[in-house]
Amino acid sequence: MNKHVQAVAVPLIAVVVFLIFWELLVWANGWPTFKMAAPSDLPAAYIRYWDLFLTMGWQTLWRTILGLLLAVVFGTLLGMVMGFSRIMRDALYPLLVGFNAIPKATVVPIVALMFVGQHDFNTVLLAFIISFFPIAVSVSIGLSTLEPEYRDILRSLGASQATIFWKIALPKTLPEFFGALKVAVTLAFIGTNLMEIVSPHGRGLGALFDSGRTNSDFPLMFAVLIALAFLGIVLYYIVVALEKIFAGWAERTPG
Repeated sequence: MNKHVQAVAVPLIAVVVFLIFWELLVWANGWPTFKMAAPSDLPAAYIRYWDLFLTMGWQTLWRTILGLLLAVVFGTLLGMVMGFSRIMRDALYPLLVGFNAIPKATVVPIVALMFVGQHDFNTVLLAFIISFFPIAVSVSIGLSTLEPEYRDILRSLGASQATIFWKIALPKTLPEFFGALKVAVTLAFIGTNLMEIVSPHGRGLGALFDSGRTNSDFPLMFAVLIALAFLGIVLYYIVVALEKIFAGWAERTPG
């Protein structure tokens, strides 16, 4: 099978198998829709609330992307600081690990109370807070593990610190960076939806999910979850495409 066809066909087959298993699980247990929705129940929810899915889906998407972009900028800069300075790495790593260990669900009400009524800002902020950590750590590790021989050779040839960064350090860090970015995409969605669900001024797919929960509308709730999964997959494969463009040389095809 052509590798490009396989790259598309295998994930689609896996999704179909998952949906069939889900449908059979609901059918075998005889669960009613107020207890568990089946995939066959979801099209009706999409048709009934299509306008809400479009408007709230867009609200969730742009906030997630903005939070992720901020996480990329801040995480990369922080990772560079830790990667080039052992002192800064020793000083900042315990703080980052400790902060990342805090359950982010406990941060949501704090942020919501600090910035009352600023829902867009709160949502973007939480997406950023959750997703910058893996980026900072990956960039830091990539730079700190750069072989000193490379730096010594380039310095002996008169290369500046900037040249060493662009020619050696940056290309070496890209595989780790894109690996972390794939994780950060899903984390950013988690942050966005946590705030949308908890905030009293919530908008977006998280608020739509909470509306379904309040009304015990399980088909709507699961339709929202599938919509979120779809958006996450789309962003993930955008990252994969960027990885192939900028770090495709690092890919190793298993035999």
